Amino acid sequence: MGMAAPIYYTSDMVRALPDDGNRYETVHGELLVTPAPRMWHQIVVDRLHDELKAYLLGHPEWYLFAAVADVSWGAPDVLVQPDLCLVPIAEVRTLDWTRLRRLELVVEVLSPTTARADRFTKRRLYQEMRIPAYWVVEPDEHFVEVWTPEVALPRVERERVQWLPTGAVAPLVLSVAELFRPV
Repeated sequence: MGMAAPIYYTSDMVRALPDDGNRYETVHGELLVTPAPRMWHQIVVDRLHDELKAYLLGHPEWYLFAAVADVSWGAPDVLVQPDLCLVPIAEVRTLDWTRLRRLELVVEVLSPTTARADRFTKRRLYQEMRIPAYWVVEPDEHFVEVWTPEVALPRVERERVQWLPTGAVAPLVLSVAELFRPV
């Protein structure tokens, strides 16, 4: 008995999927389906968003998006919705998701259902797209993996994460202990 041919998903096909509470993404035609995140995931995303937003008050050249975003780089078989992504304000002013090209930072907070896609499928995409910094945040084990385009293995931060976006003078310094403090 033969197997059914897999479907090669395009960004348009993903956009047409039902709004049923799942997050649908495609990376080079592979469909990624993620259910609604756990509460702890959202708390960590909110804390990261607050820290980044406060830091960016002095950097009006950047804009911070929290999911749901619709990033495709204009590719027909790519559509991702990072938990957080930082993009140039000039690209945001187009008001067109397909015009986002230069993401400075992408952050994915792991959940049991997203770990494989975030660590492998999406990480390879972000490296291929030359994203200067990609953070994989592990909320249960309390660390942050810092990926850059050229590395084969991440830098694992358990005490603090430092990040200096293009054009900035002073870095953001994020305490890992504070990020994962109890509610």
